[in-house]
Amino acid sequence: MAPITTASNETNHQALLDKLDIAKIQKPFRNPNFKAPQRRNKSVKQILSDASRREASLLTTQNNSGASTPMPVTPTEAGSLHPNPAQASQDLSRLVLEKNQKAAQTGPSVTYTSIAAAPSTRPKKRYCDITGLPAPYRDSKTGLYYHNKEVYAVIRGLSTAQIQEYLALRGAATVLK
Repeated sequence: MAPITTASNETNHQALLDKLDIAKIQKPFRNPNFKAPQRRNKSVKQILSDASRREASLLTTQNNSGASTPMPVTPTEAGSLHPNPAQASQDLSRLVLEKNQKAAQTGPSVTYTSIAAAPSTRPKKRYCDITGLPAPYRDSKTGLYYHNKEVYAVIRGLSTAQIQEYLALRGAATVLK
């Protein structure tokens, strides 16, 4: 703090504060043309919500466009459409059945909700037959999977009947005759 003297007044204090102000010191290490980037990283949630909004806006513009407006149908073009509501509902159900048959002829479509999907191409995960932990190793003599060397020592001490029981639990039992 500045010493207080008899000659001290407000202008002297302000001059001293301006002299000691760190914000006014030139900083040669800072680039005067630097601008912080305006773009920031987005989370997955933000990306998905933006994409769904974009799709929704495209659908509303397509629904409001003239391309989706049905053309007027004359009775000769409509085939067997009738003004009678009962007959019209029968025609509609016939059209739906025809559309479903065409879809069935092209083959089943696989979606996340359909059960008719191909089996996985990834290899099956292997677990230790003794401990249930992930098994990076397999004993070539017995065929048992094991987690580490301590479990391997236990496997070496098992009898043939015990080994067959462990293999039967996993569904890999071999019947020796």
